Amino acid sequence: MTASNEEVKGRSASVNRKTNETDIKLQFAVDGTGKSSLETDVPFLNHMLDLFTKHGQFDLSVEAHGDIEIDDHHTVEDIGICLGQTLREALGDKRGIKRYASVFVPMDEALAQVVIDVSNRPHFEYRAEYPSDRVGSFDVQLVHEFLWKLALEARITLHVIVHYGQNTHHMVEAVFKALGRALDEATSIDPRVSGVPSTKGVL
Repeated sequence: MTASNEEVKGRSASVNRKTNETDIKLQFAVDGTGKSSLETDVPFLNHMLDLFTKHGQFDLSVEAHGDIEIDDHHTVEDIGICLGQTLREALGDKRGIKRYASVFVPMDEALAQVVIDVSNRPHFEYRAEYPSDRVGSFDVQLVHEFLWKLALEARITLHVIVHYGQNTHHMVEAVFKALGRALDEATSIDPRVSGVPSTKGVL
């Protein structure tokens, strides 16, 4: 049995997460129209999430505030956690999804690849060497932190490879665009799939 149109349209979730370090409200719809409403204390992350949403044809709303007087780490990490949690909830039993995707995205001189298995087995591999440690005030180490927490909480296998590039902004941008497009493909409904795409019978 494949997923019905009603089930597909309902693939969305929301989460409120408040700690001593951050206060986050996040809503995510897998089957969206590429619309985002982003209010965080990390402007570069806003830009990357906007790209991710547009290229994945998701709908994403984030209101996040954190202890950026220390640094951006907690805010970026916790947004990754919240996005992963809502993705996992929105997909439910994963009936009818394609499950796998591999996408290359160029951004001028940079080329990034994202490979996804919506597997219920969290794993993250990251291959990227950037020419600079920061984009503006944003610490590029936090790209790893965001992606790892997203993969962990969504319980997906995620491989990210930046094959080459000269401009750090371009390289990170290619990653987030590829992430959106790969996740869109992996979570899309394949009408040929009966049940879940696994010989185990469950994901």
